[in-house]
Amino acid sequence: MDFEKASIKQKLKNLPLCPGVYLMRDEEGKVIYVGKSKLLKNRVSQYFMHSKNHTPKTVAMVSNVADFDYMVTDTEVEALVLECNLIKKYRPKYNILLKDDKQYPYIKITMQEDFPRIYMTRKILKDGAKYFGPYMSSFMVRDTLETIRHIFRVRSCNKNLPKDIGKSRPCLYYHMKQCSAPCDGRISKEEYREVFDRISAVLEGRYHAIIEELTEKMHEASDCLEFERAARYRDKIESLKILGDKQKIISTKENNRDILGIFQDEKESCVQIFYMRDGKISGSEYYVFPTEDHDREELISGFIKQYYFNATMIPQEILVPVPFEDMQEVEKWLTQKVNHKITLHHPQRGEKASLIEMVNKNAEESLQKHRFKRDRERLKANEILKQLTEVLSLSKTPFRIESYDISNISGTQSVGACVVYVNAKESRKDYRRFRIKTVDGANDYESMKEVIYRRFCRAYREDEAIRTGEMKEEDAKFLPLPDLILLDGGKGHVAAIRLLMETLGEEVPVFGLVKDDKHRTRGLTDDCREICIDKDGDLFHFLTCMQDEVHRFAITAFRKNHEKNAMHSELENIPGIGAAKRRDLLRTFITVDRIREASFQELCNVVGKSAANSVLDYFHGEETEHES
Repeated sequence: MDFEKASIKQKLKNLPLCPGVYLMRDEEGKVIYVGKSKLLKNRVSQYFMHSKNHTPKTVAMVSNVADFDYMVTDTEVEALVLECNLIKKYRPKYNILLKDDKQYPYIKITMQEDFPRIYMTRKILKDGAKYFGPYMSSFMVRDTLETIRHIFRVRSCNKNLPKDIGKSRPCLYYHMKQCSAPCDGRISKEEYREVFDRISAVLEGRYHAIIEELTEKMHEASDCLEFERAARYRDKIESLKILGDKQKIISTKENNRDILGIFQDEKESCVQIFYMRDGKISGSEYYVFPTEDHDREELISGFIKQYYFNATMIPQEILVPVPFEDMQEVEKWLTQKVNHKITLHHPQRGEKASLIEMVNKNAEESLQKHRFKRDRERLKANEILKQLTEVLSLSKTPFRIESYDISNISGTQSVGACVVYVNAKESRKDYRRFRIKTVDGANDYESMKEVIYRRFCRAYREDEAIRTGEMKEEDAKFLPLPDLILLDGGKGHVAAIRLLMETLGEEVPVFGLVKDDKHRTRGLTDDCREICIDKDGDLFHFLTCMQDEVHRFAITAFRKNHEKNAMHSELENIPGIGAAKRRDLLRTFITVDRIREASFQELCNVVGKSAANSVLDYFHGEETEHES
């Protein structure tokens, strides 16, 4: 069926009576809503019938629908999984969304490697590694990792083992007794993997047996009058107990559960989640959504799907404040996801119902705290912008501030960076990097002029495209123009950019952020004088943070550019290795050194036999025999 030409009416007639997912699209083809149903024909048809039961949100959504697509699935659970994936992909306007979309930290153990590593990550890949989480904060993860390394003495380096074994001496961590030095062959592969099996057990909550074992060894050492060794066992036991108390991930015990609560008023809704581990409340989080006619059932259903979408460790029981339509399907999906029974339960009475009531009350309190904090931050931002307006004698409040910096080494590979603050708050989506194209050598003034000139020219082109209808306003990347430009530099930088503003016919105020002899923020400057600022005030703190941020972003941009150029310059010398193959090699092996050390078969798997031979010939010449 031709979906582009068929009318909605005709499509409705051809919808099947089976499970599946549907995507509502607006006039521009953008997905504005994703839903699922066990009977596609019935569910989708309901949207286009006149019904008094439609909420204002549904009415608004349907009024913007110009077309729809659908995908058939074999089961309701498959439809649910597909729905979650599509919501994650398209982030439709009318779906329930976790607005912050933050990626929770996990602990990753690379069990697919001969000598595993353990570190924090925010991405879950199907790479054979073990993942534990999500955790509430990155601080919690770092604290846990530090404790694990102290107890189990595992490596924190990125050495390619076993290839690098014996190539260097043990590092400082070995001498500090925080690493067993597998890089020097001081522990076998089998012994090292056993250590990681024990670490996995601890992270899964099965640490009591390890404590018993260490306690026994402590007593044995004490009986043999080896008190120093006994003390080390004692310290490990205490660390393990602390670590066990801190763990927020699940074990297999039945008294581990998540408890959800909800509070709604006309403007906003708050979903609260409490984590109960080993019978104790171990942590909590809350999420705020605009109410927008979402009922409690819809909010809870949408929240659970998104919250547990990437979770690898889920408690056996989740208490929900209201039952919802696809509760059984969600339960089946979560069960399949973690390979053990997951129960979604809406208690009516008893202890569990009391827990729900407690979390509901906390949701109300959390919403009030959230609003108070938001209002306080807004007042603080307004005060900072008011002070900045007065100090610089500006004609209007600078709601959008852009700060610029240049980074290079001896004038080579220069990179410009722009960070953006909107209402005195970082707007990271508006950050921009610029590779310097027209300036040779270390000339910060001309480099800064090039960056800002290109930024304004891009804005002019986008403005013209919007006026002619070639671009939508929301797709513009360089609009609006700034209300204030702050340069990481002195009077010379300011004079150069002010002259540029005059040439462009713009009246954007330009000032510099100057530093003292210790490279710390000193204050502001125009092209003639420095402007004093109270070093104990919020404005000075704000400017310091901005200067540090643009410097960090510029350095990061330069390093990425430098590393990329270094890697590409080497690979570009290899005959038969074009841009696509270079990209594939770097994606797989990350560094040139690892490409150099790769075997013929490993290279074949990425770029094929002919290219693999070229790589080996380039790096090893006649040293290596390989297949032709």
